Amino acid sequence: MADLAMEDLVKEALEMFRPQLQAEGGDLEYVCIDEQNRVHLNLVGACLGCPMAFMTLKMGIEQYLKDACPQVTEVIQDNANPMDEGMEF
Repeated sequence: MADLAMEDLVKEALEMFRPQLQAEGGDLEYVCIDEQNRVHLNLVGACLGCPMAFMTLKMGIEQYLKDACPQVTEVIQDNANPMDEGMEF
């Protein structure tokens, strides 16, 4: 489990990123940070099932979080379509 300072920093960065998703009818829900400093999220609204969701997750949210909080190693979508799992970027 991540320390509270890291979790607060991640949540703050997510709040800064959210308007970009909300402008397109989507949103995100923070789930947790695991032992490997991976941030777990659920994408909701228009993001759920969007063909570009994986790109948004990896090139948008993940990069933004890594810039804001270098301890973050990866961002994982917990409610991802099983067909998307294992896609390499």
